[in-house]
Amino acid sequence: MDHQIVLIAGAGLAIMIAASVFARRTGVAAPLLLVALGIGASYLPSTPAIHIEPEIILAGILPPLLYASAVQLPVLDVRRNFGLISWLSIVMVIVSALVIGLVVHALFPGISFALAVALGAVVSPTDAVAATAIGHRVGLPPRLMTVLEGESLVNDASALVVLRTAVAALAVTTHFSLGHTALDFAWAVVGAILIGTAIGLLTVVLRQRLDDPVLNTTISFAVPFLAYFPAEEVHASGVLAVVVAGLLTGALGSRKFSARDRQTQATTWTTISFILESGVFLAMGYQLPELVDDARAETTLGEITGLVLLVVGLLVVLRFLGLAWPWLQSRFGRSDRREQVRAQLDQFEEHLDSMEPAGAREENRLAWARKRLARGRADADFEEREPITGRGLLVLAWAGMRGVVTVAAAQTIPAGTPHRDTVVLAAFIVALITLVLFGISLPAVIARMRFRAESSADKRDSVQALMRQIGEAAIDAVGPLEEQTVDGEPLDPVVVSTLKDRIVPRLVSGSQRLRETKADTREQMEILQRRYLDAMREALGTERSIGVYSSETYRQVESFLDTVEQRFTTS
Repeated sequence: MDHQIVLIAGAGLAIMIAASVFARRTGVAAPLLLVALGIGASYLPSTPAIHIEPEIILAGILPPLLYASAVQLPVLDVRRNFGLISWLSIVMVIVSALVIGLVVHALFPGISFALAVALGAVVSPTDAVAATAIGHRVGLPPRLMTVLEGESLVNDASALVVLRTAVAALAVTTHFSLGHTALDFAWAVVGAILIGTAIGLLTVVLRQRLDDPVLNTTISFAVPFLAYFPAEEVHASGVLAVVVAGLLTGALGSRKFSARDRQTQATTWTTISFILESGVFLAMGYQLPELVDDARAETTLGEITGLVLLVVGLLVVLRFLGLAWPWLQSRFGRSDRREQVRAQLDQFEEHLDSMEPAGAREENRLAWARKRLARGRADADFEEREPITGRGLLVLAWAGMRGVVTVAAAQTIPAGTPHRDTVVLAAFIVALITLVLFGISLPAVIARMRFRAESSADKRDSVQALMRQIGEAAIDAVGPLEEQTVDGEPLDPVVVSTLKDRIVPRLVSGSQRLRETKADTREQMEILQRRYLDAMREALGTERSIGVYSSETYRQVESFLDTVEQRFTTS
């Protein structure tokens, strides 16, 4: 059996790679191909039955998947879209679970209300893997991508909390308590934020002190589990703790980690995410025959068909109704809200201009207030520059694919529960239908919306403007090149003449010529370039906290500085 497992694993990796290559060439979403290939493989003769425990997916696969996504999601974008993300991932998940529970229990009385709510909980969270893959390919606006990714990170926690409460009701009282669910959810969120923040801060500090990419990468492997299991032990949301730790690590990593550590981590986690996501979708298809066999004893084809169609219909209706409220707000209240925000910012600026700080402490407070004012104006400009229109909300409504969490969470319903196998099979088929229905049609829907993409020239101008800005800030912070000293000694004139025109914005050119100089001169050049580079990183962090530019612009500039830093290391 051991050699069969190795053979299956090797075949699975080959299928994943082939599906990914085929998806890139044909435009079909890779998750759809993997599910179809998994179903086909399950019917091949002599294929062994593989039963994957749902706890392995929930506790072993889901945490690193969420961490890999969270660590790369800009906190700036999450903050700016926090309202819509919270609405979709918390409010709509709870509402969907309860509505589906009520309707399913009313039309299928054999399914208890608690079990029906459990079904609603497992099918309510969306999976952004297929949607974002399609969005990247067909040019979905970055803000919509952020909403999809942010929603999929948080809605898993919401759904699992509701599921946990429903399962507890099945096991103990067979009564579902809305009040208990609210309290449980509140503690799940608070506890997860506390634990995720603590783990994120501690591991960032530890990794900052280490100068070994192997050790840093190894620690990053442990972070998802260090956040998940303690949170679960205190009955908080483990998946939300992982998301918080990942977001915090990604935000602090731009300042605390070296360029080598960041690039190593990005490559490693992209690979891990690809393998885990592909493997789970492949396993989804492979498990279909087993799920069908388990459900045959307690249900009929007509019952399962009616249940699936009912749940899919409710999900579609609830998704569109849920996004109707943000659409109404954007449709009728946007201009008034913008004017109010602008007026408040103007009043705040007038108040700051009238202040005369008496000491250093008040000057610091005034500087902090001006930074908040700049961030407020940047947020207002962002809303005007990248609004979420009705077309964008339509795409969000249509990106309702379900996936990994739905299949894994459904199987955690206790064995022996009446109609348990029916509910598990229904959840799987719902996930499969939404993947196929929305995954195939979503590219056409996005194309019909005709979103306007930012031109290459505008992107280049933004990067150059930000580079000039942080370069000037670095010179202001460090001082002119002619005034610099190294160990109290003035600079060699060769160093000044070589670096004067290359520090900003041509650090790369300066680093490429290090080998052409004498050892003492090369050392001075390296020290000076590192000094200005550190100042530019600090200025980049300050500008990112304000958010005048897009996250993609900040990422490109950071990538450029990382490249420069790595050339210092290898020179």
